Amino acid sequence: MSTVKHYLSLVKFSHTIFALPFAIIGFVLALQSLHEPLAWPLLLQKLGLVLICMVTARSAAMAFNRYLDRSFDALNPRTAIREIPKGIISADHALRFVILNSLVFVIATAFINRICLYLSPVALFVILFYSYTKRFTALCHLVLGIGLALAPIGSYLAVNGAFAALPLLFSGAVIGWVSGFDIIYALQDDAFDKSQGLHSIPVALGRSNALLTSRLLHIVSAGFVIAAGWFGSFGILYWIAAAIFIGMLVYQQSIVSANDLSKVNIAFMTANGIASVVFGILVVIELIRS
Repeated sequence: MSTVKHYLSLVKFSHTIFALPFAIIGFVLALQSLHEPLAWPLLLQKLGLVLICMVTARSAAMAFNRYLDRSFDALNPRTAIREIPKGIISADHALRFVILNSLVFVIATAFINRICLYLSPVALFVILFYSYTKRFTALCHLVLGIGLALAPIGSYLAVNGAFAALPLLFSGAVIGWVSGFDIIYALQDDAFDKSQGLHSIPVALGRSNALLTSRLLHIVSAGFVIAAGWFGSFGILYWIAAAIFIGMLVYQQSIVSANDLSKVNIAFMTANGIASVVFGILVVIELIRS
Protein backbone atom coordinates (compact mmCIF):
# COMPACT_ATOMS: atom_id res chain seq x y z
CA MET A 1 0.00 0.00 0.00
CA SER A 2 2.87 2.37 0.74
CA THR A 3 4.18 1.91 -2.81
CA VAL A 4 0.76 2.77 -4.26
CA LYS A 5 0.60 5.80 -1.98
CA HIS A 6 4.01 6.97 -3.19
CA TYR A 7 3.00 6.70 -6.86
CA LEU A 8 -0.29 8.48 -6.20
CA SER A 9 1.73 11.26 -4.57
CA LEU A 10 4.19 11.28 -7.48
CA VAL A 11 1.42 12.09 -9.94
CA LYS A 12 -0.59 14.27 -7.52
CA PHE A 13 -3.61 12.04 -8.11
CA SER A 14 -5.91 14.41 -6.22
CA HIS A 15 -5.35 17.02 -8.93
CA THR A 16 -7.22 14.77 -11.38
CA ILE A 17 -10.27 16.52 -9.99
CA PHE A 18 -9.48 19.62 -12.09
CA ALA A 19 -10.12 18.22 -15.57
CA LEU A 20 -12.33 15.23 -14.73
CA PRO A 21 -15.62 17.20 -14.38
CA PHE A 22 -15.06 18.68 -17.85
CA ALA A 23 -14.51 15.18 -19.23
CA ILE A 24 -17.84 14.10 -17.72
CA ILE A 25 -19.51 17.17 -19.24
CA GLY A 26 -18.16 16.19 -22.66
CA PHE A 27 -19.34 12.62 -22.10
CA VAL A 28 -22.91 13.65 -21.23
CA LEU A 29 -23.02 16.14 -24.11
CA ALA A 30 -22.08 13.33 -26.48
CA LEU A 31 -24.77 11.05 -25.07
CA GLN A 32 -27.36 13.73 -25.79
CA SER A 33 -26.11 14.14 -29.37
CA LEU A 34 -26.81 10.51 -30.28
CA HIS A 35 -29.90 9.66 -32.30
CA GLU A 36 -30.48 6.55 -30.19
CA PRO A 37 -29.50 6.16 -26.51
CA LEU A 38 -26.75 3.74 -25.60
CA ALA A 39 -27.71 0.55 -23.79
CA TRP A 40 -26.60 0.66 -20.15
CA PRO A 41 -23.83 -1.97 -20.51
CA LEU A 42 -22.28 -0.09 -23.43
CA LEU A 43 -22.71 3.27 -21.68
CA LEU A 44 -20.93 2.01 -18.56
CA GLN A 45 -18.21 0.45 -20.69
CA LYS A 46 -17.63 3.73 -22.50
CA LEU A 47 -17.57 5.66 -19.23
CA GLY A 48 -15.13 3.21 -17.69
CA LEU A 49 -12.79 3.47 -20.69
CA VAL A 50 -12.97 7.27 -20.61
CA LEU A 51 -12.03 7.27 -16.92
CA ILE A 52 -9.15 4.87 -17.60
CA CYS A 53 -7.90 7.16 -20.37
CA MET A 54 -8.19 10.21 -18.14
CA VAL A 55 -6.27 8.64 -15.26
CA THR A 56 -3.56 6.95 -17.32
CA ALA A 57 -2.92 9.93 -19.60
CA ARG A 58 -2.64 12.31 -16.68
CA SER A 59 -0.51 9.87 -14.66
CA ALA A 60 1.87 9.43 -17.60
CA ALA A 61 2.15 13.20 -18.05
CA MET A 62 2.76 13.95 -14.37
CA ALA A 63 5.25 11.12 -13.86
CA PHE A 64 7.14 12.15 -17.00
CA ASN A 65 7.27 15.73 -15.74
CA ARG A 66 8.73 14.53 -12.43
CA TYR A 67 11.18 12.27 -14.27
CA LEU A 68 12.37 14.98 -16.63
CA ASP A 69 12.60 17.68 -13.95
CA ARG A 70 14.27 15.50 -11.31
CA SER A 71 17.59 17.39 -11.37
CA PHE A 72 15.86 20.77 -11.06
CA ASP A 73 13.54 19.45 -8.35
CA ALA A 74 16.54 18.29 -6.32
CA LEU A 75 17.99 21.83 -6.33
CA ASN A 76 14.74 23.65 -5.52
CA PRO A 77 13.96 23.67 -1.76
CA ARG A 78 10.20 23.65 -2.50
CA THR A 79 10.40 20.52 -4.66
CA ALA A 80 13.34 18.65 -3.13
CA ILE A 81 10.88 16.64 -1.01
CA ARG A 82 9.31 15.04 -4.08
CA GLU A 83 9.56 11.29 -4.51
CA ILE A 84 12.35 11.08 -7.10
CA PRO A 85 14.77 13.62 -5.50
CA LYS A 86 14.25 11.95 -2.10
CA GLY A 87 14.91 8.51 -3.57
CA ILE A 88 11.47 7.16 -2.63
CA ILE A 89 10.87 6.28 -6.29
CA SER A 90 13.82 5.76 -8.62
CA ALA A 91 14.03 7.61 -11.92
CA ASP A 92 14.00 4.30 -13.82
CA HIS A 93 10.85 3.15 -12.04
CA ALA A 94 9.17 6.48 -12.74
CA LEU A 95 9.99 6.16 -16.44
CA ARG A 96 8.60 2.61 -16.52
CA PHE A 97 5.46 3.96 -14.86
CA VAL A 98 5.17 6.53 -17.67
CA ILE A 99 5.54 3.84 -20.34
CA LEU A 100 3.01 1.54 -18.64
CA ASN A 101 0.39 4.27 -18.33
CA SER A 102 0.96 5.37 -21.92
CA LEU A 103 0.47 1.80 -23.18
CA VAL A 104 -2.71 1.33 -21.12
CA PHE A 105 -3.99 4.65 -22.46
CA VAL A 106 -3.47 3.62 -26.09
CA ILE A 107 -4.96 0.16 -25.51
CA ALA A 108 -8.01 1.72 -23.84
CA THR A 109 -8.57 4.03 -26.82
CA ALA A 110 -8.47 0.98 -29.10
CA PHE A 111 -11.50 -0.38 -27.23
CA ILE A 112 -13.36 2.93 -27.61
CA ASN A 113 -13.34 3.68 -31.34
CA ARG A 114 -10.97 4.20 -34.25
CA ILE A 115 -10.78 7.98 -34.10
CA CYS A 116 -9.72 7.88 -30.44
CA LEU A 117 -7.10 5.24 -31.25
CA TYR A 118 -5.75 7.24 -34.21
CA LEU A 119 -5.60 10.43 -32.13
CA SER A 120 -4.08 8.78 -29.05
CA PRO A 121 -0.45 9.42 -30.16
CA VAL A 122 -1.34 13.09 -30.73
CA ALA A 123 -2.82 13.34 -27.23
CA LEU A 124 0.22 11.65 -25.70
CA PHE A 125 2.56 13.93 -27.61
CA VAL A 126 0.81 17.06 -26.30
CA ILE A 127 0.69 16.00 -22.66
CA LEU A 128 4.24 14.63 -22.60
CA PHE A 129 5.70 17.47 -24.66
CA TYR A 130 4.58 19.95 -21.98
CA SER A 131 7.40 18.73 -19.73
CA TYR A 132 9.99 20.04 -22.21
CA THR A 133 8.43 23.45 -22.83
CA LYS A 134 9.74 25.19 -19.71
CA ARG A 135 13.20 24.73 -21.15
CA PHE A 136 12.59 26.98 -24.16
CA THR A 137 9.35 28.99 -23.93
CA ALA A 138 7.39 31.06 -21.44
CA LEU A 139 4.22 29.79 -23.14
CA CYS A 140 4.56 26.49 -21.26
CA HIS A 141 1.45 27.37 -19.25
CA LEU A 142 -0.65 27.41 -22.40
CA VAL A 143 0.65 23.99 -23.42
CA LEU A 144 -0.45 22.64 -20.04
CA GLY A 145 -3.85 24.23 -20.59
CA ILE A 146 -4.15 22.61 -24.01
CA GLY A 147 -3.24 19.23 -22.50
CA LEU A 148 -6.02 19.38 -19.92
CA ALA A 149 -8.42 20.85 -22.49
CA LEU A 150 -8.31 17.54 -24.36
CA ALA A 151 -10.59 16.10 -21.63
CA PRO A 152 -13.99 17.35 -22.87
CA ILE A 153 -13.07 16.83 -26.52
CA GLY A 154 -11.72 13.33 -25.93
CA SER A 155 -14.69 12.14 -23.89
CA TYR A 156 -17.07 13.56 -26.52
CA LEU A 157 -15.21 11.71 -29.27
CA ALA A 158 -15.32 8.51 -27.22
CA VAL A 159 -19.12 8.48 -27.41
CA ASN A 160 -19.99 10.38 -30.57
CA GLY A 161 -16.92 9.75 -32.73
CA ALA A 162 -17.04 13.28 -34.21
CA PHE A 163 -16.06 16.81 -33.25
CA ALA A 164 -18.65 19.41 -32.23
CA ALA A 165 -18.62 23.10 -31.30
CA LEU A 166 -19.93 22.88 -27.74
CA PRO A 167 -17.21 20.62 -26.27
CA LEU A 168 -14.65 22.85 -28.04
CA LEU A 169 -16.05 25.85 -26.17
CA PHE A 170 -15.63 23.98 -22.88
CA SER A 171 -12.09 23.13 -23.94
CA GLY A 172 -11.45 26.81 -24.53
CA ALA A 173 -12.64 27.50 -20.99
CA VAL A 174 -10.21 24.89 -19.67
CA ILE A 175 -7.26 26.37 -21.58
CA GLY A 176 -7.79 29.85 -20.15
CA TRP A 177 -8.56 28.56 -16.66
CA VAL A 178 -5.63 26.12 -16.36
CA SER A 179 -3.10 28.45 -18.01
CA GLY A 180 -4.17 31.25 -15.69
CA PHE A 181 -3.83 29.30 -12.47
CA ASP A 182 -0.58 27.66 -13.60
CA ILE A 183 0.94 31.13 -13.94
CA ILE A 184 -0.12 31.85 -10.35
CA TYR A 185 1.46 28.59 -9.21
CA ALA A 186 4.67 29.39 -11.11
CA LEU A 187 5.10 32.61 -9.13
CA GLN A 188 6.53 30.51 -6.30
CA ASP A 189 9.53 29.48 -8.39
CA ASP A 190 10.27 32.58 -10.46
CA ALA A 191 13.64 33.27 -8.81
CA PHE A 192 14.71 29.63 -9.01
CA ASP A 193 13.57 29.25 -12.62
CA LYS A 194 15.47 32.37 -13.62
CA SER A 195 18.64 31.11 -11.94
CA GLN A 196 18.40 27.83 -13.84
CA GLY A 197 17.58 29.34 -17.22
CA LEU A 198 14.02 27.98 -17.18
CA HIS A 199 11.17 29.84 -18.82
CA SER A 200 7.77 30.94 -17.50
CA ILE A 201 5.51 33.96 -17.69
CA PRO A 202 6.67 35.19 -14.24
CA VAL A 203 10.29 34.94 -15.38
CA ALA A 204 9.59 36.66 -18.69
CA LEU A 205 7.26 39.43 -17.50
CA GLY A 206 7.81 39.79 -13.76
CA ARG A 207 5.29 39.05 -11.03
CA SER A 208 2.94 41.99 -11.56
CA ASN A 209 2.63 41.50 -15.32
CA ALA A 210 2.39 37.73 -14.85
CA LEU A 211 -0.60 38.21 -12.56
CA LEU A 212 -2.14 40.55 -15.13
CA THR A 213 -1.64 37.88 -17.80
CA SER A 214 -3.22 35.30 -15.51
CA ARG A 215 -6.24 37.55 -15.00
CA LEU A 216 -6.62 38.09 -18.73
CA LEU A 217 -6.56 34.34 -19.31
CA HIS A 218 -9.20 33.85 -16.64
CA ILE A 219 -11.33 36.50 -18.35
CA VAL A 220 -10.95 34.48 -21.56
CA SER A 221 -11.99 31.35 -19.65
CA ALA A 222 -15.06 33.13 -18.28
CA GLY A 223 -15.89 34.26 -21.82
CA PHE A 224 -15.84 30.67 -23.09
CA VAL A 225 -18.05 29.54 -20.20
CA ILE A 226 -20.56 32.26 -21.07
CA ALA A 227 -20.32 31.45 -24.79
CA ALA A 228 -20.97 27.75 -24.08
CA GLY A 229 -24.06 28.65 -22.06
CA TRP A 230 -25.39 30.85 -24.83
CA PHE A 231 -24.56 28.41 -27.63
CA GLY A 232 -26.06 25.49 -25.73
CA SER A 233 -29.20 27.44 -24.73
CA PHE A 234 -28.84 26.14 -21.20
CA GLY A 235 -31.19 26.89 -18.32
CA ILE A 236 -30.81 28.62 -14.96
CA LEU A 237 -28.80 25.82 -13.34
CA TYR A 238 -26.05 26.25 -15.89
CA TRP A 239 -25.87 29.97 -15.22
CA ILE A 240 -25.64 29.34 -11.48
CA ALA A 241 -22.75 26.97 -12.21
CA ALA A 242 -21.13 29.57 -14.46
CA ALA A 243 -21.48 32.25 -11.76
CA ILE A 244 -19.83 29.97 -9.18
CA PHE A 245 -17.02 29.03 -11.58
CA ILE A 246 -16.31 32.66 -12.50
CA GLY A 247 -16.63 33.65 -8.84
CA MET A 248 -13.88 31.17 -7.95
CA LEU A 249 -11.67 32.66 -10.65
CA VAL A 250 -12.20 36.11 -9.16
CA TYR A 251 -11.58 34.76 -5.65
CA GLN A 252 -8.26 33.10 -6.46
CA GLN A 253 -7.05 36.24 -8.19
CA SER A 254 -8.07 38.35 -5.18
CA ILE A 255 -6.04 36.40 -2.60
CA VAL A 256 -2.72 36.45 -4.48
CA SER A 257 -0.58 39.50 -5.11
CA ALA A 258 2.93 40.11 -6.42
CA ASN A 259 4.10 40.79 -2.86
CA ASP A 260 2.11 38.08 -1.06
CA LEU A 261 2.19 34.46 -2.24
CA SER A 262 1.16 32.98 1.11
CA LYS A 263 -2.23 31.89 -0.23
CA VAL A 264 -1.09 30.37 -3.52
CA ASN A 265 -1.98 26.85 -2.39
CA ILE A 266 -5.49 27.97 -1.41
CA ALA A 267 -5.87 29.64 -4.81
CA PHE A 268 -4.50 26.58 -6.58
CA MET A 269 -6.17 23.64 -4.85
CA THR A 270 -9.19 24.90 -2.93
CA ALA A 271 -10.55 27.50 -5.35
CA ASN A 272 -9.92 25.39 -8.44
CA GLY A 273 -11.27 22.24 -6.82
CA ILE A 274 -14.52 24.00 -5.92
CA ALA A 275 -14.70 25.64 -9.35
CA SER A 276 -14.36 22.40 -11.30
CA VAL A 277 -16.39 20.05 -9.10
CA VAL A 278 -19.36 22.36 -8.46
CA PHE A 279 -19.41 23.50 -12.08
CA GLY A 280 -19.26 19.92 -13.34
CA ILE A 281 -22.01 18.63 -11.04
CA LEU A 282 -24.42 21.46 -11.79
CA VAL A 283 -23.81 21.39 -15.53
CA VAL A 284 -24.30 17.61 -15.71
CA ILE A 285 -27.56 17.94 -13.75
CA GLU A 286 -28.65 20.70 -16.15
CA LEU A 287 -27.85 18.49 -19.14
CA ILE A 288 -29.66 15.46 -17.73
CA ARG A 289 -32.82 17.35 -16.86
CA SER A 290 -32.99 19.31 -20.14
